[in-house]
Amino acid sequence: MKKMTMQIATCCVVFVWVMGFSGCTIIFQKGRKKDVAKISNLQRKLSEMEMAKAELENRLRNEINDKEVTVQMMERGLVITFLAEVLFDSGKAILKEQALDRIDKVSQVLNTTVKDLNVGIEGHTDNVPIKYSKWKSNWELSSARAMSVLHYLVEEHDVSPSRLSSTGFGEYQPIASNETAQGRQQNRRVEVVILPKIKKEAAVVESQNLK
Repeated sequence: MKKMTMQIATCCVVFVWVMGFSGCTIIFQKGRKKDVAKISNLQRKLSEMEMAKAELENRLRNEINDKEVTVQMMERGLVITFLAEVLFDSGKAILKEQALDRIDKVSQVLNTTVKDLNVGIEGHTDNVPIKYSKWKSNWELSSARAMSVLHYLVEEHDVSPSRLSSTGFGEYQPIASNETAQGRQQNRRVEVVILPKIKKEAAVVESQNLK
């Protein structure tokens, strides 16, 4: 067993590529053509995400400066976060007229730079209970807001429905304390998440290399 381990260590040269934003570590054997092709494909996907981030930051520069929107590369993908009040009136799920141009800027990137990637739309609220509206709870409100953004992307910008999904998390994934007004404002948000294909492909590559 020890001899076999030494042979493997001597004969196999490995290339380790760490993708910071996805948290994935992939090991490829140097010189294998199929691995070289997969490295190239993964690099292209990463490049698309980086290009999309730069383009979104440019298009949404004013909104970012006004702290209405953030654009971040995170483990789960490229996340565009809108304060809920930028898109909706309090307790409502109908997009405000003045909010549409913000989503228009995002849709332009979805239909070009990352046109082959899927997109998740997530609604979030603070923990203040629903009292004076038609919604049963914050879950329903957050779900309806995510769906409003989804329908707008499909109906007004022809984003393929097969690429889109929506989720309402209600108050249960806060990013700030609900003990302050500022924290509650941050928690009331809609996130558009551009999802990388890298994780799935990485799993396949690792599985093949273990055989």
